[in-house]
Amino acid sequence: MFCFNLGNSQTSNKFTNFFQLGIVNSAEQKANSETPRNNATYDFIIIGGGSAGCTLANRLTENPNWNVYLIEAGGVESLMHLVPALANYMQQTHSNWGYKSVPQKKACFGMRDKKCSLPRGKVLGGTSSLNYMIYNRGNRYDFDRWAAAGNIGWSYNEVLPYFLKSERAKLAGLENSPYHNRTGPMSVEDVSFRTKFVQAYVKGAQEAGHRYTDYNGQTQMGVSYVQANTKNGRRNSAYRAFIEPIRNARKNLHIINFAKVTKLLINPITKETTGVEYIYQNKYYRAYASREVILSAGSFNTPQLLMLSGVGPADNLKAVGIPIIKELPVGKNLYDHMCHFGPTFLTNTTDNPLTTVEIHPENIRKFISGDATTPFSSIGGVEALTFAKAPNFGGPADLPDYEIVTVAGSLASDEGTAIKESANIKDEIYNKVYRQLTRQDHFTVLIMHFHPISTGRVWLRSRNPLDWPVIDPNYFDKRQDVEVLLAGIKDAIRISKTNAMQKIGTRIHTVPLPGCEQYKFGSDEYWRCSIHTMSYTLHHQVGTCRMGPVNDGTAVVSSELNVHGIQRLRVVDASVIPFPPTAHTNAATVMIAEKAADLIKSTWRG
Repeated sequence: MFCFNLGNSQTSNKFTNFFQLGIVNSAEQKANSETPRNNATYDFIIIGGGSAGCTLANRLTENPNWNVYLIEAGGVESLMHLVPALANYMQQTHSNWGYKSVPQKKACFGMRDKKCSLPRGKVLGGTSSLNYMIYNRGNRYDFDRWAAAGNIGWSYNEVLPYFLKSERAKLAGLENSPYHNRTGPMSVEDVSFRTKFVQAYVKGAQEAGHRYTDYNGQTQMGVSYVQANTKNGRRNSAYRAFIEPIRNARKNLHIINFAKVTKLLINPITKETTGVEYIYQNKYYRAYASREVILSAGSFNTPQLLMLSGVGPADNLKAVGIPIIKELPVGKNLYDHMCHFGPTFLTNTTDNPLTTVEIHPENIRKFISGDATTPFSSIGGVEALTFAKAPNFGGPADLPDYEIVTVAGSLASDEGTAIKESANIKDEIYNKVYRQLTRQDHFTVLIMHFHPISTGRVWLRSRNPLDWPVIDPNYFDKRQDVEVLLAGIKDAIRISKTNAMQKIGTRIHTVPLPGCEQYKFGSDEYWRCSIHTMSYTLHHQVGTCRMGPVNDGTAVVSSELNVHGIQRLRVVDASVIPFPPTAHTNAATVMIAEKAADLIKSTWRG
């Protein structure tokens, strides 16, 4: 989660020429965007150019007889997006919608106004253009649970081929693994740059009883160096993987950037979706679909758009004055993987390269020339993942409860210019706990709970489509969610005490968090306070348009992703995921789109 400081003038000057080589300015972005034609008709309209939308646009345009209109609210990636180490800075650009939660009652106490930052991509590539590029598909039990809940065709054995279809793996030691494909469009590779911290950590985790694993293979349980959606050390977003290679070659793919869809055109009598209304350069346009409209706007914007169009819960629609076309539990059942940011560990090493001192012309030159071993190829500092079970929480032995994400550095690595700001963290926390670490080698672990039971909701603030939706993740409403994270913290501390970790002088950073000083540092009560304070999302929101059979009162879409009771309208994005997965959600979102493309082709015999 950590990257280089661009905040001081010396550092900024070092990067000036580098950025100028690759920034796509607004004029170039507009040149790549089609000019809208009012009342134009296409076979398919895809709303949202994120991971799902880019995948769908690629697969549907494989049929040269189908015209596909992809509508994206943001622009196009620049070379800055390609630099993995700059992930957090991307969250401070116009590529991020910039959403924040309502003030939380039990989480994000360390954030300004107790509002959690909720980054979502607003660019071709979506959140895959500003996330941390971690490739983690999930667990066999996740998908078998989907199928058991009435979602025919979504078991692990049925979705694995779709994971493989998109993957182009280049992973050392897994060249012959049946769990990986080497010919798909989306690159998955090892991160070539590794610090001394992670090398010691992986050994220490194994000393502590965590076997080395391929977490995208037969079993997740154990420790592994991270597998990343990068290509030769550069970010390989959904845009780079699925759109860039075909954009100029396929004349049946039509893309418009900087266009905000405001409403789905649904006949209130027949319940048939005919097209969309959108704003481009302050003018309203309409586009029509002769076959289907496909919503791929993400777990916040997809439910918002459904509700704006009269599809959603009666209480919210009536409150803002929107006529109800179809009552469905849209926006409810919001799940997210809430993490704990920490603990942080000091080491006796003196050459941590993920700091401002390593931003020098030679590393820049190497990165530009294609060298994947420079610090710029570090995926925001993320280096290893550990999957483990929490004591006394039950469930299958090979279904992890939490993940330990090992990262080089902390909030201090960028001198408070990126992570603190993108996460909305209070100045007093940075100043008291982290500022002193600016020139001290250290690393941090993030503990992520895979299967939270607390649920939240997304709803409309007003009927104005330009207003943000209201988002309440309701983190830690259930105490069990806190206790699983506590177990993960204890596990990370146990690993820090192994021989491998002690060889680099690993010791916990003991400065207490503001607001938690009343508890003895290291006690369970202290860590519980820390969990409520240093709450951090990895933007894995799911469930707001969950998949399920028509008799499931919590479901919005069918197993074929059709919106219940509405014709010619599908949802294809992470919002359909019915339960929080044992995964970072980008890989699963691409898989859903791969499968959806086949469902659509089957429907229309394409």
